[in-house]
Amino acid sequence: MLFPLPSHDTLYDALVARDARYDGSVFVCVGTTGIFCRLTCPARKPLSTNCVFRSSVRECLEAGFRACKRCHPLRSATANDPAVARLLALLEAEPGRRWKESDVTALGYDLSTVRRSFKRYFDMTFLDMARQYRLREGFLSLAEGERVIKAQLDSGFDSPSAFREAFSRLLGAAPASLKPGGLLQASWVPTPLGDMIAVASATHLHLLEFIDRKALPGELKALQKNLKAPLGLGTPAPTELVREELAAYFAGRSAAFQTPLAPQGTGFTREVHRLLRDIPVGETRSYADIARQLGQPGAVRAVARANGANQIALLIPCHRVIGADGSLTGYGGGLWRKQRLIEIERSHRPCLQPTNAGSW
Repeated sequence: MLFPLPSHDTLYDALVARDARYDGSVFVCVGTTGIFCRLTCPARKPLSTNCVFRSSVRECLEAGFRACKRCHPLRSATANDPAVARLLALLEAEPGRRWKESDVTALGYDLSTVRRSFKRYFDMTFLDMARQYRLREGFLSLAEGERVIKAQLDSGFDSPSAFREAFSRLLGAAPASLKPGGLLQASWVPTPLGDMIAVASATHLHLLEFIDRKALPGELKALQKNLKAPLGLGTPAPTELVREELAAYFAGRSAAFQTPLAPQGTGFTREVHRLLRDIPVGETRSYADIARQLGQPGAVRAVARANGANQIALLIPCHRVIGADGSLTGYGGGLWRKQRLIEIERSHRPCLQPTNAGSW
């Protein structure tokens, strides 16, 4: 059952104390390890800045995190359901297996019962869970230079069409087109708030988005069309730099981003994005504030559109723009991320204020 989460500080205190009151209803995702745990996990506690708390297993998995092998957050939620516990054990034993409905029925289970149980415990079906694991493994295999067929097999997709479809939903491109190298190179970037996709050329960062952003496939297609360059795989210098800077940002060491960014959109959109980067860390502005800074107080809706068109999250801090009444407004990465980013930035020391030193 999903419920409104307590504050980050409250949940972090519960994590440190291994408070069993939240066991099974709140999970902690740790950006430095890429895993998610129960709050009672016996492992060494991570720094608060590396944690994000979620109320369902589905949110953890869709953000790219893997289940902890010490506290077994999947198993803990199903201690009284032998069927679900057995299926999870089989999934852990064969994470690359391409599960089908017939496999479930062959084990003697009723499909509708299993579906309801997994939805109740994890907010996703067993087959969806297995598919989520396989997709990440397939991307990482391709990024390491493996051939498509090997990446497909390594990630458990025994159907080439299913592998292509899964990749197309995430990246808007078939896996065969994602080869190492090229002008635009995509890379998987883990963060405490979930995995991101970075796309960079040899000199500039063109895109940085959370993998569960619904607009991501469309953004990638438009980027390739505008630059007349297919998407490849790799980690050019701007991606290496942004990984280092994001690590420092989430660790509270620095909020200064020097990664060079590629210009985006029209002249108006670029000017809005420039003003976004001028908002000091720990502060927010309204759309109306930005419009007045532009000298166009009537352009509030145009500012909102330009803000929403941003495809370089965090470095162009569109999360710092809120409603005129102080309420959180739409954010492609999810309002829970927007709230968490604002909280993280308010905890930064004053000496970490500058963020807009990076060149365009």
